[in-house]
This record gives sequence, structure tokens and C-alpha cells, in this order.
Amino acid sequence: MELLIVAKQPRPGFAKTRLIPALGPEGAATLATAALLDTFDAAAASRADRVVVAFDGDPTDLVPSSFEVVPQPDGPFDLRLADAWRQVTGPALQIGMDTPQVTAADLDLAFATLDSSAGGAVLGPALDGGWWALGMVEPDPSLLEGVPTSTEATGEVQATRLRTSGRPPTLLARQRDLDEPEDIGPVARSCAPGSRFALAVAALSAAAEAATR
Repeated sequence: MELLIVAKQPRPGFAKTRLIPALGPEGAATLATAALLDTFDAAAASRADRVVVAFDGDPTDLVPSSFEVVPQPDGPFDLRLADAWRQVTGPALQIGMDTPQVTAADLDLAFATLDSSAGGAVLGPALDGGWWALGMVEPDPSLLEGVPTSTEATGEVQATRLRTSGRPPTLLARQRDLDEPEDIGPVARSCAPGSRFALAVAALSAAAEAATR
């Protein structure tokens, strides 16, 4: 089973820009880095036979050497996702870097669910109406083209595209994405206490509290 991770370089002003009003560019980049590395940790500990990272930006030394890195093309995000799916060679699961609370066990459960799914697809809904995971036994990149991204209808539109292609998806557990400042606390509380993301949030909170004294 292949795991596809769609990610963005966590540099200030480039990643997690919706967190900047609350944290500033450096703080937002700090959380983006922690979320990305926690995601890589989960991927490395999962049963994935191959991990492909479709990366926007310079991967520098962030990506584990055992992972394959492919650059994202320019263009709308739906076309970037479709291009990422062209890099897999068989049954695959795609995630992003917005759910650092997802563990290797969660990924393995998603793989097992995909293996046994009657429709040959899985979809992990997100609380904001999007999705955090998509899996297909027989990948078809065109099923991501034209799907609106970052809307309350994204998940349902993607599910409909899967169903109309003959791939009615089995739903995975719902997760909360890290998109807005109000997501930080709930996502951190869903992470393991020693995770990079939980520790980064605690450090930023402590620094903010100290600055007000």
C-alpha cells in the first residue's frame, strides 16, 4: 500500500497563513513545521510500503530519506492533487499536513479499511466539510480535478465524484483540520502529549503568557 502526503514548505509567510493573525509568521511556521514532522513520523511508523511526498517548496532536510519527493506543479490546488495521484502505482491513501493528531495506527486502520472496502475507496471527512484522507484501490487522478477545495462542500463533492465513478467510499473517522486559530487548541489536545505539535503549542502559549507579565 502506498501513502501519498501532500505538503507545503513550512517557511514563514508561506505555510499556515491563516494562523498568522494570531501567531505571526514565525509562530505559524513553527506550528506548520511541527505538524509536518508529526505527519512524517506517523507515516514512517505505518505499514506503508512506499511514501511519496508531493511537496510545494524546498524540502531541504525535512523529508526523511526513505520517502520519495516529487514537486507540486503550478496551478489550482485540485490540479496539484490530481498530479500527486499520478505519482502512485497502485492502491494508495492520501493525507496532508493539517492533521498532526493522526497516528500510525490511524493510518494502518485506513489502509485496512481500504483493503476491505466494497467500493474500493475510503474518505476521511473533516469537521470543516473537507476531507483529511482519500484512498483508492484503483487510483483515478481525474476524480480530483474540478472538485472545489477549502469549502464546506468539498468533502461531499469528492464523495459524490467517487460514487459516480463506481467507488462508493467507506468513511473513516472524522478529524479536525488545522486551518484557523480556533483549531489550534482542539488539534493539540487530540495529539499525543509528547508530539511535536503539542509541545510547540505549549511553548508558544507559555511564551505568549510570559510576554504579558
